[in-house]
Amino acid sequence: MTSTANRSATSGAQTSVAAELLAAHDAQVRATVAARMPLTWTSHPDGRVLRVTTTHRAFVFSDGLAGASDEEVEGYVRRARDFFAERNEAVEWKYYSNDHPRLRGLLEEAGFAPEDEESVVVGRVRDVLDAGRVPEGITIRPVSDRPDLDRIAAMESEVWSQDWSWLADDLADRVAGSPDDIAVLVAEADGAVVAAAWLVVMPGTRFGGLWGGSTLARWRGRGIYRALIAERARIAQAKGLEFLQVDASEDSRPILERLGMFKVATTTPYVWTPQAS
Repeated sequence: MTSTANRSATSGAQTSVAAELLAAHDAQVRATVAARMPLTWTSHPDGRVLRVTTTHRAFVFSDGLAGASDEEVEGYVRRARDFFAERNEAVEWKYYSNDHPRLRGLLEEAGFAPEDEESVVVGRVRDVLDAGRVPEGITIRPVSDRPDLDRIAAMESEVWSQDWSWLADDLADRVAGSPDDIAVLVAEADGAVVAAAWLVVMPGTRFGGLWGGSTLARWRGRGIYRALIAERARIAQAKGLEFLQVDASEDSRPILERLGMFKVATTTPYVWTPQAS
């Protein structure tokens, strides 16, 4: 077989794996949001669309709306916007690249504005168990007490140059509501939090979400991110999970792909705000 044929065969196999992982993600992750929400989230169903209010930002999730007519999709979008307009509340519609072909345009027509696109990256737990070793001088440990969660929120606030104090409440609610379904890890150097990440188990599925993964700028490039992936993969394996999923930035996506995970789609937050209207 020629090198060109080899590359073609490899590409075809990768495409097949990515399609299989996307199908598993859509069937398990996207289809089970209502059954695995934190205690502080409240659902407001509308057929194939789920509107959710939280203590931080409201969300809209859908099943992708495949097969729906343009008029049906427009109705879902309009009703979601009007629902949150009556509440004078901003809302994020979580849009995926494999959703109904008219959905993106209808969201924009309704006043939803796109934020930064992320890659939906999925892989098997077994493939990232050895993603990276803990760097010298770094300690990784699980945490659940409120002081540690506040320290994580402070670190995230520094990373993103925004007030992320709400994150401590969100993590505390998840730990209190379903402690077996979340594992929060901090990476410390000389007792200071330099990175944090958490594994969120999705009940009723074989998936775990790799959330967080932020590192202070001066500590990047040392392998902390990969070490946190490996540690969460080992926790996921102990819990009997098969897949891991990440909504990855362009900083993280290449690392994850090198570790054997696959970009299966993109996701874009479409945000409507009362001020924008």
